[in-house]
Amino acid sequence: MAPALPLALLLALLAPGLGVAVPGCDYPAHLWCSSWEITVACQAESRCANLSRPAAAPVELSLFYESLCPACRWFLVQQLFTAWLLLPSEALAITLVPYGNAEERNVSGKWQFQCQHGPEECLGNMIETCLMHEAKNFSTYFPVIFCLESGSSVTKNLEACLQVYAPQLDGGRIAACVRGDTGAELMHRNAQLTQALDPPHQYVPWILVNG
Repeated sequence: MAPALPLALLLALLAPGLGVAVPGCDYPAHLWCSSWEITVACQAESRCANLSRPAAAPVELSLFYESLCPACRWFLVQQLFTAWLLLPSEALAITLVPYGNAEERNVSGKWQFQCQHGPEECLGNMIETCLMHEAKNFSTYFPVIFCLESGSSVTKNLEACLQVYAPQLDGGRIAACVRGDTGAELMHRNAQLTQALDPPHQYVPWILVNG
């Protein structure tokens, strides 16, 4: 007489995925599809195909960069923008902080900045910061920043990039932000965010994933 099959093995042969004890699963089989947490614990995903999965939290990516830094431009244009286009909108939450290795000082109550690649880079950082401030929506301003960073001039192509990617934005308001106190305060905030990095950034681009 053939030896008796263990009950768990017999169930697995007769009805794969049904009623088989799984380590870490303390729920009877009729409850396996009652919630996604129980489904995962009991390894019953294939049986509970109609159960809606909870939305996963997006990956949070923060890019600390400089507008004229060649490596920053390459990463933003070739890597980050491409990933953002390919991934579902809810999969990736991106924060852009244009400041990098700049330095700030307060002169008579006004913030002044010195940038690694000179005054042109400070202007580029300010343009992109004011663009983000005016646009608010990431999907609106990121294509414009991509256009600026991939083009011949970060500081001279704003109107052209706006016409292509965000014609609803007012270039005059962005320019006023760049020239006025608002832009300086926004850049000061970028400085604070960069200086608060722990550990401190050592180069740019400096990338944080989920903090």
